[in-house]
Amino acid sequence: MTSSTTLTEPSLLWGRTDLEPPPELFHLVIAWSRDDPNRVGEAAPVEGQSVLGRGGPQSQDTAPRLVFHRQRPMGWAAMPPLEGPRISRLQLELSPTQDGLLAVRSIGRCPFLVNGSPATDGLVKAGDTLTLQNALVLLVVRRRWSLEMIQALKEAPRFSFGEVDTHGIVGESPAVWALRGALAFAAQSGNHVLVRGESGAGKELAARAIHALSRRRAGVFVARNAATFPEGLVDAELFGTARGYPNAGSPERLGLIGEADGGTLFLDEIGELPPHLQAHLLRVLDRDGEYQRLGEARVRRSDLRVIAATNRSVASLKHDFAARFMISVNVPGLPDRREDIPLLLRHLLAAAARESPGLTDRFFERRGDRLAEPRVAPALIEALLRHPYTHHLRELERVMWIALRSSPGNFLDHTPDLSAVLRPEAAEPRTESRIGPRTEPARSIPPPPQPSDPGGIGRAEIDAALVEALGSVTAAARILGLKNRFALYRLMKRHGIAGPDEEASEG
Repeated sequence: MTSSTTLTEPSLLWGRTDLEPPPELFHLVIAWSRDDPNRVGEAAPVEGQSVLGRGGPQSQDTAPRLVFHRQRPMGWAAMPPLEGPRISRLQLELSPTQDGLLAVRSIGRCPFLVNGSPATDGLVKAGDTLTLQNALVLLVVRRRWSLEMIQALKEAPRFSFGEVDTHGIVGESPAVWALRGALAFAAQSGNHVLVRGESGAGKELAARAIHALSRRRAGVFVARNAATFPEGLVDAELFGTARGYPNAGSPERLGLIGEADGGTLFLDEIGELPPHLQAHLLRVLDRDGEYQRLGEARVRRSDLRVIAATNRSVASLKHDFAARFMISVNVPGLPDRREDIPLLLRHLLAAAARESPGLTDRFFERRGDRLAEPRVAPALIEALLRHPYTHHLRELERVMWIALRSSPGNFLDHTPDLSAVLRPEAAEPRTESRIGPRTEPARSIPPPPQPSDPGGIGRAEIDAALVEALGSVTAAARILGLKNRFALYRLMKRHGIAGPDEEASEG
C-alpha cells in the first residue's frame, strides 16, 4: 500500500534537496510602523552584532546596520532604511548570544519596551516584541535568511507584498509560503486530500484553494460538515436515493457524491463521523469512485476528488479510511505564523469596513479616493502578537470586533474589554528577561484535568470553563476533562445553559 505524504517536509517543499537547509537566524519583523505602515511584514536578519536606527549607516555605528527585506521564495528585495523622526539615528544594539537568545540594548532617545514593559536592555527570544514608543513595533522570530524556491510554485506571485492572494490567503511568513506550496502540490497530484489543522485555522479556505488550483476548477465545489449528518441518514445524504425510495412518490436525490461529479467534495470535521460510517466511503474513495444510490441496484461512478478536514489526529480515523488520503496538508495556526497577525488584522478590518461603511470613516486613513491603512494603536498590535490563540483566525476576528465596539476614538485601541480577553503567552523560565525590569508571570490556560464524572460537573464549573475557553465548547470540554464537546452540550442542555452556534467549517 502506498503511504500517505504530509506536505510539510522540506524535501518536498524546498527546491534545493541536495544541501542541508541553511541555519535559522533571528529576524526582526515590522509589525507596526507609524511612518511606514506599508512596510509591515518586512524582515531584517540579525547575523551577528548589529545596530538599528533611522537612515543609512552612520559614522558612530558600532556594528553593521540592519537591512529590512521583503522575503519570498521567488527572491527577496532589500528595502530602504527606516525613517521617522521619533527613531534615533542610532537606536538599538543587538547581538545573538551563545545560549540562543538575542541581547538588545536601547541607546537612542525613543522610549523602548520589551513585551510591553519599559526597558533599557534585555535578553529576548522568538515571539517577544520590541517597541519604540509610538514609532515602531518589531516581532522577534527565527527563520532562514531567505525562503528557498518551492517546487510546486512555478510562477512568481501576482499579488503585492502583504496583500491577500488569489485564493484568499494572507501572509508572508515561511509557514504560509510553505502552505501555499503544499496546496499547489496537492492540487496537481489529483489524489484525495486530508487537511489537518486546529479549529479556526482556515481549513476550508485551504480546501477551496486546492480546488481552484486543480484541473477540476471549472467543476463544482460541494461542501458539507460531516458532524451534521444524521446518523441514520448518512448514506442517503452521501449517495442519494432512487425515485420512489423510501416511499412511493419520493423524488430522486443525487446525494453529495453525485452532486460533486466532475468537481470536489469537501467534508469538514470528518473526524466526527463514527468509524463504522467512515467505512461507507471506502469504495467511492477508490480511484473509480464507485457507489450506489439507496433503492437502486445499479452501480454508479463519480469522477470526484474528496478533500476531508479534521482537527483530530490521523490515528483517530479508521485506518483504512485514512489510507485512502494519499496527501495530507497541515494548516498552520497563528502561533506558527505570528508575523502575519498584523497583515491578517488589516485584511479583516478592510472586509469589515466594506460591510459597514461607518467604520471606514472612523478607523481608516484615506489617500484621495483610495482606502489606506487602518488606524491601530501599537499597544493593541503588541498584545495581539503575544496572545496564545486557540481558535486562530476566528478568534482574531472576534477580538477585532471587540476592539471595534469598545474603542472610544478613531484608533483601534487596547481597551479594558480587550484586556479581559487578551493575555500574553507564558514565557519559558530560561528565556525570561535577565536585564531590565522584571514583570509578573503571564497567565496561561491551565492544562486539562483528568477525565471527570460528568454527573459531578455543575453549572458554575461549566460557566467558568466556557469563560476560560473564550466561548469554545470544544476547548471547554477539554478543560473539564470530558470526552468531547457533545458531552458538554448534553450537560449544558441539562443545566439550561445556552450554547454558541455549532462550530462549523472555517471561513
